Amino acid sequence: MKLAAIDIGSNGVRFQVTNVIRYGDETTFKKLHFMRFPLRLGADVFEGEQRLSESTMDRFVQLMTAFKTIVDLYKVDDCFAIATSAMREAENGQELIDRVKETCGLQINIISGKMEADMINRVIMFHITEKNHVHIDVGGGSTELILYKNREKIASRSFKIGSVRLLKYGENKETWEKMESWVADHLPDHEEIIALGTGGNIKKLSELINGVKGGVVQLDELEKMRRKLLKMEYEERMNKLKLNPDRADVIVPASKIYITAMKLAGAKEIIVPNIGLKDGIMTYLYEKNISKGKFSYNN
Repeated sequence: MKLAAIDIGSNGVRFQVTNVIRYGDETTFKKLHFMRFPLRLGADVFEGEQRLSESTMDRFVQLMTAFKTIVDLYKVDDCFAIATSAMREAENGQELIDRVKETCGLQINIISGKMEADMINRVIMFHITEKNHVHIDVGGGSTELILYKNREKIASRSFKIGSVRLLKYGENKETWEKMESWVADHLPDHEEIIALGTGGNIKKLSELINGVKGGVVQLDELEKMRRKLLKMEYEERMNKLKLNPDRADVIVPASKIYITAMKLAGAKEIIVPNIGLKDGIMTYLYEKNISKGKFSYNN
């Protein structure tokens, strides 16, 4: 069975085709095709008139048409495309989705912050232990916080704080206060908590700190790396740290969000599993097709 996931974020768009292979009781997910395209929808939406520009819309339609062609070439059994914060807030977001549907036949679904958190929850659960955890997922336009106790989700909330939004708008004291109040209301008092981080920026930060994507990063190491990034010019980050242009700017505000959320929760370290929203989409598609008995054995 071949599945395709399209994650349309505020800073970039991720596309993956996966072949699901079952042998006896074992199930293997084999990546066939992956692409990340730096189409920063949030740059249009989070400032000015909260509308996507005509040039951005044209590029988006081209990109989705290309993805749809790849989906057809692989003869994908099921495809799910979702759009998050930027498309949720764009006044002409639905207009763009209708244009894509008319042009290439691809259906895109604008999802809520809650559904976004639920999608990620499908895969983050494999990394949850009996200890208290706070899952921090930082996107371009929003940050999702999910609290776990004894492997059970006890609360979740989406906040309008994201790397692109923070880069464009700067500080928003009211939103930070909402996050602080929510964490204080839902976290157990004086109990140890471990953070889990997802999102492209925390993967890159862990790579800069540990030399590999993923693993465990200490809070003081994260703060040290943030100070280093702040001292560097944009071009210097690209040249010396080999960051992509659309990563070299947003990684600074993203680091602030992770650090702030960790401090509010009282977490001293953050576990960075190499997963993201697209993996949640894949899990959703797999579970949906299994439940409907639509599984075919592909090699």
